[in-house]
Amino acid sequence: MADSGPGAAEAPPLGRETLARIRRSKQLYPWASSAILPSLWAVQEELGYLTPAALLAVAEELGLEPSEVEAVATFYSMYFRHRAGEHLIQVCRNVSCGLRGADELLRHLERALGVEDGGTTEDGAFTLEGTVECLGACGGAPMMQVDRISYENLDAAAADAVLEQVRSGAPRGRRSRARA
Repeated sequence: MADSGPGAAEAPPLGRETLARIRRSKQLYPWASSAILPSLWAVQEELGYLTPAALLAVAEELGLEPSEVEAVATFYSMYFRHRAGEHLIQVCRNVSCGLRGADELLRHLERALGVEDGGTTEDGAFTLEGTVECLGACGGAPMMQVDRISYENLDAAAADAVLEQVRSGAPRGRRSRARA
């Protein structure tokens, strides 16, 4: 029988389906550490971000040290340690994008959204992340992703058009080549 007194382990903060996904992920790989990434995705899909309690639950389910899970969660920019807005905007800042105007694009987005890098708009609609190192579209620099959809060759006007498209709920394509 489980101890329910003071100091007893807290029940995992995750739903049954998320825990089942973590267990299935563990079975797919020869090493439990290989299941960290898909397990963190499952948690983030349920909670919206990674809480300390959820990271501990992942470590326990996978039979790993909490520091191993924490290291992965903090290394990758796609995992959030805080509640993000409904739409996530990530601006690539790697060499190609940096040389073609990523800093100016980020400053424009900060002004347009009224938030600083890392912030979420007051209405909770957008979170802006401008510290992403590479989103894999060097040939279309500068670029940003909104909800994992890439928009390339951006300038301020093209970025504004993307924001308007997202705000209006219009269907979006996989890639937008807004600037020649």
